[in-house]
Amino acid sequence: MRAAITREYGGPEVVEIAELPRPGVPPCHVLVAVRAAALNHLDLWVRRGLPGLELEFPHIGGSELAGCVEELGEGVEGFAVGDRVLVNPALWDGECEWCARGEESLCVAFKVLGEHVNGGFAEFCAVPARNLLPLPDDLPFEEAAAVPLVFQTAWRGLISRARLQAGESVLVTGASGGVSTAAIQIARHAGATVFALTSGARKMQAVKELGADFVIDRNVASFADEIRTLTERRGIDVVFDSVGQAIWSEAMRVLTRNGRFVTYGATTGHHAEFDIRRLFWKQLQIIGTTMASDSEFREVMKLVFDKQLRPVIDVVWPLERAREAHERLESGEAFGKIVLTVTQESE
Repeated sequence: MRAAITREYGGPEVVEIAELPRPGVPPCHVLVAVRAAALNHLDLWVRRGLPGLELEFPHIGGSELAGCVEELGEGVEGFAVGDRVLVNPALWDGECEWCARGEESLCVAFKVLGEHVNGGFAEFCAVPARNLLPLPDDLPFEEAAAVPLVFQTAWRGLISRARLQAGESVLVTGASGGVSTAAIQIARHAGATVFALTSGARKMQAVKELGADFVIDRNVASFADEIRTLTERRGIDVVFDSVGQAIWSEAMRVLTRNGRFVTYGATTGHHAEFDIRRLFWKQLQIIGTTMASDSEFREVMKLVFDKQLRPVIDVVWPLERAREAHERLESGEAFGKIVLTVTQESE
């Protein structure tokens, strides 16, 4: 099968198209014929090398994918060859105390498709059958592939962890990214007022059209001062951030009393400083979050399937442009998701 792979850690130049053996199908797994897969910043970090993550090369990235059932492993029920499916990229063992509580994203053996195991940038991908959702006929594979990781991350972070309520306000940083474009929509769906932080006239306009009430240029002298002016010095109830080090201290300043700072990434660095006195005096909360439980995933996917939430796609390219896709995502030019399409050899 054709696959976009890496044989070593490095820059976009290590991404290549190669022929690999078709994956086997273990019991309780399904072989998916991939039709589309989407990039995330996670793919960049894995390609460069993450501390503590030892990949088995060649490695296939791609956490988000959609396609058709190609083959059923022993013991699989409820699916048939040819079914259109969407894949939940979260992998859990189902045996630990957290799984028993329905908190699969806290599983002690938690893994992510495309990070710890081979993912969807290939013609075929073997996944646990429990990770499949039937894909509605009116949702194209390209749009479906742009959904599963980013929407579940935004849903858990805002709804489950931050407990965002109607009438509250939220600041979404890095607003042009996949999770952030999902978060803007989810916050609006929850009835919150959305402040978004991004840069460049094109991205600012796109974020506004997506539904943000206020769009702030991250390159202003102080976005915290601007937000204080816009909120008449009250501040924001929830900050939803993946930027990390570069803006952490200033983003903490925008929180109102009993505010919640939700962090799900650190694209600019993982060492942050802030005034601890502000933390206890304003009774703030710092909340870490990643991915979602299986029930949260299915809950937010229903909203996507019902067209109440929609993926934002930057470009759709063939698998052969995987290296170029890495370059585009790394450059910061993308607004929304970069999707790679896969044409099966038999077609």
